[in-house]
Amino acid sequence: MTDAEWAQVRTALPTPGWLEGRGGQPEAYCHRAMLDAVRYLVDNGIKWRAMPADCPPWDRVYAFFRRWRDLGSLGLLLGVVVTAADVGDRAAAEVLLAQVADAHHLLELIWADGGYTGGLITFCLTALALVLAIIKRSDDQKGFVVLPKRWIVERLFAHLMRTRRLVRDFERRTSTAEAMIYWSMTLLMTRRLARPRPSRE
Repeated sequence: MTDAEWAQVRTALPTPGWLEGRGGQPEAYCHRAMLDAVRYLVDNGIKWRAMPADCPPWDRVYAFFRRWRDLGSLGLLLGVVVTAADVGDRAAAEVLLAQVADAHHLLELIWADGGYTGGLITFCLTALALVLAIIKRSDDQKGFVVLPKRWIVERLFAHLMRTRRLVRDFERRTSTAEAMIYWSMTLLMTRRLARPRPSRE
């Protein structure tokens, strides 16, 4: 993590309880070292026990990751749901959209591809008060066609696949797989936030 990225992230991290006088034991490793270690794991797809020697011990890094995963902090996406392979996309979409609608009350419109037609449109409108707009190509068109809004999803998948930990299904728990997706997006967002901005003069 660069100094510019750390400057963006540092203020978003919770202050440890022992620093605020709420008790607890001082942490042995600084948050920046822990974040660097988790980012390294996600970006390079290594095993927990293969943490480099210049990182904190793997079990401390895993405990930090697990604490973050279970609290669900630092998420930059509106929502993520990882399911077993036998769960259909439409069923998973109902769960995801219910979570997102509950957390983001101003959300009104969702774009989806042709695989999410049918009862999901009615479910979104009646149960969640969301409009589900289906983006699909015309039946008259042949060959490759760039669809509006669809490129956003494809670009997201490309960003996720740049982090090697997400290339394969390594995780035993779906909550850990979801956390890895959030960490992958954290890598992307901190890089973007730390970019120098052109002056507006």
